[in-house]
Amino acid sequence: MIRCLDFCFSMCGLLVLCPVMLIICILGYFDTGSPVFTQTRVGKNKKPFTLIKFRTMPPQTKSVATHLVGAGSVTKLGGFLRKTKLDELPQLINVVKGDMSLVGPRPCLLNQEELIEERDKRGVLNVLPGVTGLAQVNEIDMSTPELLAEWDQKMIETMSVKNYFTYIIQTATGKGAGDRVK
Repeated sequence: MIRCLDFCFSMCGLLVLCPVMLIICILGYFDTGSPVFTQTRVGKNKKPFTLIKFRTMPPQTKSVATHLVGAGSVTKLGGFLRKTKLDELPQLINVVKGDMSLVGPRPCLLNQEELIEERDKRGVLNVLPGVTGLAQVNEIDMSTPELLAEWDQKMIETMSVKNYFTYIIQTATGKGAGDRVK
């Protein structure tokens, strides 16, 4: 049921938001010269996949977890995209492809070994990663791997259609800080 909701909402989102995404691509081209950012992340059952986002930092920025990057690395447009969570829109493509769900644990980088270990212990890696989830709406990011894995596990154990919609609505209305840069 959740996969059906994911697919339908993501396809509708891509169709409706296509003009917005095109504008962001054009602005992003002038901002960094490369508006789309792809990065290999850890997916369901530890299978790597390519995450798609709008670029919020210059292309030469080191590929590390967001909380390890300095605030000066985020461009002006990137700051706006992060604050409004518009940088996440291309992930709808990942959801349509089946690499992600709209709701699930945020996918981490392959080099975030401590987080992968904590999630593996709790069965968090047995589900599709998501665009948003319980930890995100409660402002828990990847800088605290054990706490994040605990909240991801809690979300998985209490997942319901009601909670699915709750996390999406909370994210869309601005709850949670998104990816934080220090």
